[in-house]
Amino acid sequence: MSSAKKNADRLIKKYPNRRLYDTQTSSYITLTDVKQLVLDNEEFTVVDAKTNEDLSRSILLQIILEEEASGAPMFSSDVLAQIIRFYGHAMQGMMGSYLEKNVQAFTDIQRKFTTGTAVGGQPFSPEMWTQFMNVQGPMMQGMMNNYIDQSKSLFVQMQEQMQNQSKNLFGTFPFVPVPPTDKK
Repeated sequence: MSSAKKNADRLIKKYPNRRLYDTQTSSYITLTDVKQLVLDNEEFTVVDAKTNEDLSRSILLQIILEEEASGAPMFSSDVLAQIIRFYGHAMQGMMGSYLEKNVQAFTDIQRKFTTGTAVGGQPFSPEMWTQFMNVQGPMMQGMMNNYIDQSKSLFVQMQEQMQNQSKNLFGTFPFVPVPPTDKK
C-alpha cells in the first residue's frame, strides 16, 4: 500500500464500473461528493478496488476538468498549452514546484484575509468578503501581478545563472564539432 493511503483518514475505492465507494460512510459517492471533501479539507485517498493503485491525482484532475468545462474556467487555453509544453522538458520538475509554491503562497494570503477580522472586531462574513473584493479586487490583482512579475524575473535570472554555470563548467572541455555526414 502507498504511503498516501496510510496517511489518509478516508479511503475511497474506485470500481471497474467507475463507481466510487466511500469506506468511511459505506456508500457510493460521486465526483461532486469528492469535490466537497476537498472543499472541506478532508484527507482522503482514492484507490483502484482491484489493484490498490493510488488514483487520487486522477480523480482530482477529473474534478478540475469538470470545473474547467463548466462555468468560468480558471485557465486560459494559452496557459494550458504552456503547461503541456513543460511535460518532458528538463524544467518539468522545477515548474511543478514553482506552481505549487505559488498556489500555496496565494492560499496563505487568502487564509490570512479570511481568518482576519473586519472593522468592529467581527470576522469576515461571505458578504463582507464579497464587498471587500469588489473594492479591493483591482488592488489585489495589481499586487498579484507585481508578485508574478517579480517571480518571473527571479525565474529568468535563475535560468541565466544555470546557463552561465553550464558554460563555465563545460567550456573547459575540448568539444570538437562532428561534421555532418552525407547520407546518399
